[in-house]
Amino acid sequence: MAGADGEGTPGVRPETLLLTLLGDHVLDRGIAVSTGGVLAALDRLGVGEHATRATLGRMIRRDLLHTVRRGRQAFLGLTGHGAAVLRDGQRKLDGDIVDRHWDGRWTLLTFSVPESRRADRHALRTRLDWFGFGLLRSGLWVSTSAADIGPALAELDLLDHAEVFRAEPFMWTDPARIAREAWDLPRLAAGYEQFLGRWTGGAHGELDELSRSIRLGAEWLLLIRRDPVLPPALLPPGWPG
Repeated sequence: MAGADGEGTPGVRPETLLLTLLGDHVLDRGIAVSTGGVLAALDRLGVGEHATRATLGRMIRRDLLHTVRRGRQAFLGLTGHGAAVLRDGQRKLDGDIVDRHWDGRWTLLTFSVPESRRADRHALRTRLDWFGFGLLRSGLWVSTSAADIGPALAELDLLDHAEVFRAEPFMWTDPARIAREAWDLPRLAAGYEQFLGRWTGGAHGELDELSRSIRLGAEWLLLIRRDPVLPPALLPPGWPG
């Protein structure tokens, strides 16, 4: 599977590679990195200069990066927003892959966003996916986590358009069936198995240490960002995560 723009590490967008590089080597270190160094690092992963520069431009426009000039050289530093985004990703990377402390309750969220705010509606769905919510029915999102979704709703100015509840299944409702309907568990399992297949047995020995680290981290981030981190009771036997 080719990258989204036809270049670089298969299945991984240049932006994900860049975020992995910045999270590992720039975040909370008070440094900026040379543009040339970033171009060289992604070039070793098969991403051409044009694609990297276009991605950097988009990240600057989205206030993830800013440019620092020293004479004729340009360096790239994280903005406050960019650092916050990377810290959020780091929490996902450092977190558990299954929830072993589930209290049996679910978070239910419903929202109604006007058609005139379609972009905000799409952004909210992306945030809900990041927070581990799954769509159970039209307009009803569920999660086993009690994570506070309030700040994400407030950032999008959607607090008045959403309702959140904590509840537990009752009578004939089967929690495992809810999990199967809200999330594509076979697809998640296949993703973990394919990841293990790609990265065991000395795979990608042709890459240097930095390139291997970036590629491994980027592929892992893409995998776990889709994982709702469910409790073992809701997962199929032999869960490869």
